Amino acid sequence: MRWAQATDTGLVRSSNEDGLRVAPEIGLFAVADGMGGHQAGEVASKMALELLEYELGRRLDKGENPGQALVDSIKSAGRSIYERSLQVPHLAGMGTTITACLKRGFDFYIGQVGDSRAYLLRDGGINQLTEDHSLVQELVKMGGITAEEAFSHPRRNVLTRAMGIGLSLEVDLFHILVTPGDLVLVCTDGLTRHLLSWELLLAISAAPDLDEAVKSLLGQALGRGGEDNITLILLEV
Repeated sequence: MRWAQATDTGLVRSSNEDGLRVAPEIGLFAVADGMGGHQAGEVASKMALELLEYELGRRLDKGENPGQALVDSIKSAGRSIYERSLQVPHLAGMGTTITACLKRGFDFYIGQVGDSRAYLLRDGGINQLTEDHSLVQELVKMGGITAEEAFSHPRRNVLTRAMGIGLSLEVDLFHILVTPGDLVLVCTDGLTRHLLSWELLLAISAAPDLDEAVKSLLGQALGRGGEDNITLILLEV
Protein backbone atom coordinates (compact mmCIF):
# COMPACT_ATOMS: atom_id res chain seq x y z
CA MET A 1 0.00 0.00 0.00
CA ARG A 2 1.30 3.41 -1.02
CA TRP A 3 -0.28 6.80 -0.51
CA ALA A 4 0.17 10.55 -0.89
CA GLN A 5 -1.60 13.30 1.01
CA ALA A 6 -2.09 17.06 1.14
CA THR A 7 -4.04 19.67 3.04
CA ASP A 8 -4.22 23.37 2.17
CA THR A 9 -6.01 26.39 3.59
CA GLY A 10 -7.09 27.49 0.12
CA LEU A 11 -7.23 31.04 -1.16
CA VAL A 12 -10.25 32.41 0.74
CA ARG A 13 -10.28 31.02 4.29
CA SER A 14 -7.94 32.44 6.93
CA SER A 15 -7.43 29.11 8.72
CA ASN A 16 -7.54 25.42 7.90
CA GLU A 17 -10.38 23.62 9.64
CA ASP A 18 -9.75 20.43 7.67
CA GLY A 19 -7.69 17.58 9.04
CA LEU A 20 -6.36 14.22 7.95
CA ARG A 21 -5.11 11.14 9.70
CA VAL A 22 -2.94 8.35 8.32
CA ALA A 23 -2.31 5.44 10.67
CA PRO A 24 -0.99 2.57 8.50
CA GLU A 25 -0.37 0.37 11.52
CA ILE A 26 -4.13 -0.08 11.87
CA GLY A 27 -5.01 0.63 8.23
CA LEU A 28 -6.75 3.96 8.86
CA PHE A 29 -6.89 6.78 6.30
CA ALA A 30 -9.32 9.58 7.14
CA VAL A 31 -10.22 13.18 6.39
CA ALA A 32 -12.43 15.59 8.32
CA ASP A 33 -13.87 19.03 7.55
CA GLY A 34 -14.69 21.03 10.67
CA MET A 35 -17.29 23.74 11.09
CA GLY A 36 -17.88 26.38 13.74
CA GLY A 37 -16.80 29.93 14.50
CA HIS A 38 -13.61 31.09 16.23
CA GLN A 39 -11.64 28.02 15.10
CA ALA A 40 -14.15 25.64 16.68
CA GLY A 41 -14.23 23.72 13.42
CA GLU A 42 -10.50 23.12 13.68
CA VAL A 43 -11.00 21.75 17.19
CA ALA A 44 -13.82 19.49 16.03
CA SER A 45 -11.95 17.95 13.10
CA LYS A 46 -8.81 17.42 15.20
CA MET A 47 -10.81 15.79 17.99
CA ALA A 48 -12.66 13.56 15.53
CA LEU A 49 -9.49 12.19 13.97
CA GLU A 50 -7.54 11.76 17.20
CA LEU A 51 -10.41 10.06 19.01
CA LEU A 52 -11.22 7.89 16.01
CA GLU A 53 -7.66 6.57 15.77
CA TYR A 54 -7.48 5.83 19.49
CA GLU A 55 -10.90 4.20 19.79
CA LEU A 56 -10.58 2.23 16.57
CA GLY A 57 -7.18 0.88 17.55
CA ARG A 58 -8.56 -0.18 20.92
CA ARG A 59 -11.53 -1.96 19.39
CA LEU A 60 -9.48 -3.72 16.73
CA ASP A 61 -7.04 -4.93 19.39
CA LYS A 62 -10.03 -6.53 21.14
CA GLY A 63 -10.89 -8.41 17.94
CA GLU A 64 -14.09 -6.56 17.12
CA ASN A 65 -15.59 -6.73 13.63
CA PRO A 66 -13.74 -4.07 11.57
CA GLY A 67 -16.81 -2.44 10.04
CA GLN A 68 -18.69 -2.25 13.32
CA ALA A 69 -15.58 -1.06 15.14
CA LEU A 70 -15.26 1.78 12.63
CA VAL A 71 -18.88 2.84 13.00
CA ASP A 72 -18.84 2.63 16.78
CA SER A 73 -15.56 4.57 16.96
CA ILE A 74 -17.01 7.40 14.86
CA LYS A 75 -20.11 7.49 17.06
CA SER A 76 -17.98 7.60 20.22
CA ALA A 77 -15.90 10.46 18.83
CA GLY A 78 -19.07 12.32 17.85
CA ARG A 79 -20.42 12.09 21.40
CA SER A 80 -17.16 13.41 22.81
CA ILE A 81 -17.20 16.37 20.43
CA TYR A 82 -20.79 17.18 21.36
CA GLU A 83 -20.07 16.97 25.10
CA ARG A 84 -17.02 19.20 24.66
CA SER A 85 -19.11 21.78 22.80
CA LEU A 86 -21.48 21.96 25.77
CA GLN A 87 -18.63 22.45 28.25
CA VAL A 88 -16.71 25.23 26.45
CA PRO A 89 -18.80 28.28 25.44
CA HIS A 90 -16.70 29.34 22.45
CA LEU A 91 -16.91 25.80 21.03
CA ALA A 92 -20.72 25.72 21.11
CA GLY A 93 -22.18 24.40 17.87
CA MET A 94 -18.97 22.94 16.52
CA GLY A 95 -19.11 19.90 14.30
CA THR A 96 -17.27 18.08 11.56
CA THR A 97 -17.64 15.75 8.63
CA ILE A 98 -15.62 12.56 8.46
CA THR A 99 -14.79 10.02 5.80
CA ALA A 100 -12.63 7.23 7.15
CA CYS A 101 -11.24 4.24 5.25
CA LEU A 102 -10.14 1.17 7.17
CA LYS A 103 -8.04 -1.32 5.21
CA ARG A 104 -7.96 -4.90 6.43
CA GLY A 105 -6.23 -7.01 3.82
CA PHE A 106 -8.17 -6.51 0.59
CA ASP A 107 -11.28 -5.41 2.49
CA PHE A 108 -11.96 -1.69 2.61
CA TYR A 109 -14.48 -0.37 5.14
CA ILE A 110 -15.57 3.24 4.75
CA GLY A 111 -17.38 5.15 7.50
CA GLN A 112 -18.88 8.47 6.51
CA VAL A 113 -20.80 11.41 7.95
CA GLY A 114 -21.26 14.68 6.04
CA ASP A 115 -20.07 15.58 2.55
CA SER A 116 -16.44 14.52 2.49
CA ARG A 117 -16.10 11.69 -0.01
CA ALA A 118 -14.36 8.50 -1.04
CA TYR A 119 -13.87 7.39 -4.66
CA LEU A 120 -12.66 4.14 -6.20
CA LEU A 121 -10.58 4.32 -9.39
CA ARG A 122 -10.41 1.01 -11.23
CA ASP A 123 -9.84 -0.07 -14.84
CA GLY A 124 -9.85 3.48 -16.17
CA GLY A 125 -13.07 4.51 -14.42
CA ILE A 126 -14.08 6.30 -11.25
CA ASN A 127 -16.92 5.53 -8.85
CA GLN A 128 -18.07 7.63 -5.90
CA LEU A 129 -18.37 5.24 -2.97
CA THR A 130 -20.06 7.57 -0.50
CA GLU A 131 -23.24 9.65 -0.61
CA ASP A 132 -23.22 13.23 0.64
CA HIS A 133 -25.34 14.10 3.65
CA SER A 134 -26.33 17.49 2.29
CA LEU A 135 -29.33 19.53 1.27
CA VAL A 136 -28.45 19.45 -2.42
CA GLN A 137 -28.03 15.67 -2.37
CA GLU A 138 -31.54 15.36 -0.92
CA LEU A 139 -32.81 17.61 -3.71
CA VAL A 140 -31.06 15.42 -6.29
CA LYS A 141 -32.59 12.25 -4.80
CA MET A 142 -36.06 13.81 -4.89
CA GLY A 143 -35.57 14.88 -8.50
CA GLY A 144 -35.69 18.59 -7.66
CA ILE A 145 -32.32 19.33 -9.28
CA THR A 146 -29.82 17.46 -11.42
CA ALA A 147 -26.37 16.35 -10.31
CA GLU A 148 -24.91 19.02 -12.58
CA GLU A 149 -27.04 21.70 -10.91
CA ALA A 150 -26.00 20.43 -7.48
CA PHE A 151 -22.33 21.05 -8.34
CA SER A 152 -22.89 24.82 -8.48
CA HIS A 153 -25.91 25.16 -6.18
CA PRO A 154 -25.60 28.15 -3.80
CA ARG A 155 -26.54 26.00 -0.78
CA ARG A 156 -24.32 23.04 -1.58
CA ASN A 157 -22.48 23.45 1.74
CA VAL A 158 -25.60 22.92 3.91
CA LEU A 159 -25.24 19.57 5.68
CA THR A 160 -28.02 17.28 6.86
CA ARG A 161 -25.72 15.23 9.09
CA ALA A 162 -22.47 15.94 10.96
CA MET A 163 -20.43 14.69 13.89
CA GLY A 164 -20.74 16.58 17.16
CA ILE A 165 -24.15 18.20 16.80
CA GLY A 166 -25.95 15.74 19.06
CA LEU A 167 -25.50 12.63 21.21
CA SER A 168 -26.94 10.29 18.60
CA LEU A 169 -25.32 9.89 15.20
CA GLU A 170 -26.10 7.84 12.12
CA VAL A 171 -22.97 6.65 10.30
CA ASP A 172 -22.98 5.27 6.77
CA LEU A 173 -20.81 2.17 6.30
CA PHE A 174 -19.59 0.93 2.93
CA HIS A 175 -17.59 -2.21 2.22
CA ILE A 176 -15.62 -2.97 -0.93
CA LEU A 177 -13.05 -5.55 -1.99
CA VAL A 178 -10.04 -3.94 -3.61
CA THR A 179 -7.64 -5.51 -6.08
CA PRO A 180 -4.01 -4.68 -6.93
CA GLY A 181 -3.85 -1.51 -9.00
CA ASP A 182 -6.96 0.06 -7.49
CA LEU A 183 -6.77 3.64 -6.27
CA VAL A 184 -8.89 5.12 -3.49
CA LEU A 185 -9.30 8.89 -3.14
CA VAL A 186 -10.54 10.33 0.16
CA CYS A 187 -11.17 14.08 0.18
CA THR A 188 -13.06 16.99 1.68
CA ASP A 189 -15.48 19.10 -0.33
CA GLY A 190 -12.84 21.76 -0.88
CA LEU A 191 -11.69 19.53 -3.72
CA THR A 192 -15.01 18.28 -5.06
CA ARG A 193 -16.65 21.73 -5.12
CA HIS A 194 -14.18 22.57 -7.89
CA LEU A 195 -13.60 19.29 -9.72
CA LEU A 196 -16.15 16.85 -11.15
CA SER A 197 -15.57 13.10 -10.98
CA TRP A 198 -14.26 12.83 -14.53
CA GLU A 199 -11.83 15.69 -13.85
CA LEU A 200 -10.53 13.88 -10.78
CA LEU A 201 -10.01 10.78 -12.91
CA LEU A 202 -8.29 12.70 -15.68
CA ALA A 203 -5.85 14.45 -13.34
CA ILE A 204 -4.92 11.25 -11.51
CA SER A 205 -4.59 9.19 -14.70
CA ALA A 206 -2.31 11.76 -16.31
CA ALA A 207 0.08 11.94 -13.35
CA PRO A 208 3.23 9.77 -13.28
CA ASP A 209 2.89 8.90 -9.58
CA LEU A 210 0.76 9.47 -6.49
CA ASP A 211 2.62 12.57 -5.32
CA GLU A 212 2.24 14.28 -8.66
CA ALA A 213 -1.43 13.28 -8.82
CA VAL A 214 -2.09 14.92 -5.45
CA LYS A 215 -0.17 18.04 -6.49
CA SER A 216 -2.20 18.22 -9.70
CA LEU A 217 -5.53 17.89 -7.92
CA LEU A 218 -4.61 20.49 -5.33
CA GLY A 219 -3.27 22.85 -7.97
CA GLN A 220 -6.41 22.61 -10.08
CA ALA A 221 -8.68 23.27 -7.09
CA LEU A 222 -6.60 26.33 -6.17
CA GLY A 223 -6.59 27.44 -9.79
CA ARG A 224 -10.37 27.50 -9.77
CA GLY A 225 -10.58 29.73 -6.74
CA GLY A 226 -9.62 27.61 -3.74
CA GLU A 227 -12.82 28.73 -2.02
CA ASP A 228 -12.51 26.28 0.87
CA ASN A 229 -9.89 24.27 2.73
CA ILE A 230 -8.72 21.35 0.59
CA THR A 231 -7.64 17.98 1.97
CA LEU A 232 -7.06 14.68 0.20
CA ILE A 233 -5.42 11.28 0.53
CA LEU A 234 -4.75 9.12 -2.53
CA LEU A 235 -4.03 5.44 -1.88
CA GLU A 236 -2.80 2.75 -4.24
CA VAL A 237 -3.39 -0.92 -3.52
